[in-house]
Amino acid sequence: MKSPNWLDRILYPFAHHTVQLQTGQMHFVDEGKGEPIVFVHGTPTWSFVWRQQIKALSRTHRCIAPDHLGFGLSDKPVDFAYTPEAHAHNLEQLIDQLQLKNITLVVHDFGGPIGLSYALKHPENVKRLVILNTWMWSLENEAQIMKISSFLNGSIGQFLYLNLGFSTRMLLPKGYHQKRHLSKDVHQHYLKPLNNSRNRIGTWQFAVALKEAGPWFESLWEQRAKLRAIPMLILWGEKDKLLPLHLLDQWQQAFPEAEVKRLDAGHFVQEEKGGEIADMIKHFI
Repeated sequence: MKSPNWLDRILYPFAHHTVQLQTGQMHFVDEGKGEPIVFVHGTPTWSFVWRQQIKALSRTHRCIAPDHLGFGLSDKPVDFAYTPEAHAHNLEQLIDQLQLKNITLVVHDFGGPIGLSYALKHPENVKRLVILNTWMWSLENEAQIMKISSFLNGSIGQFLYLNLGFSTRMLLPKGYHQKRHLSKDVHQHYLKPLNNSRNRIGTWQFAVALKEAGPWFESLWEQRAKLRAIPMLILWGEKDKLLPLHLLDQWQQAFPEAEVKRLDAGHFVQEEKGGEIADMIKHFI
């Protein structure tokens, strides 16, 4: 595929790859050779968010980073469900088509339940897990998150998301502890793929899913014992304004054997601590 003219090929120098799914064309990065590392993004990001880690780790490993449908350089079909479960199905199709084996799975934000769904279904094919500021359970007990999700599920919330780009213009900056990491140029790479109301359906559906997908999230959590045999590294930005810090406690209580690194960063820890995150993943591997 052809690069859009807004894409900075110094920031994002990767070759474009696509796979045709039943629901649309998925774009992905596939850099380097060796044991595969699969990076799974959340909202309102895309494979661009992993660029620093891909640049570093592709020297020794094969790095695969898809854009979910509705995000980045992937298709944004109007008739796709856009539920986390549907995205998880697409990720599974990509991994199957690429015939990836012994995966190190790196997940963040909504990429947590999406990617970990694959690990629960195929634990024998996941060699390691790297968890960054995410969850894998119903958030119904998180009053503030439920309040926001209920509001966004309404007509005003839908208008804010679809017409005003609320996710990329307002929420994304809140995900940075040190705003200098969200330069104007970097910010443009999140704004441009979601530049009209039609292209923002995926981000709005994720906001709705915080509440609506609760039963699916909980079904994943009930299976968490399947992940206990997989080595786990948790990298957590402690200054996260989007997800409460006590979510980390739930991970640690469920997986006390996991290696945990707390970082002085916000929600988008892979942006603010790019080199450090890459080094920690490399050391863990």
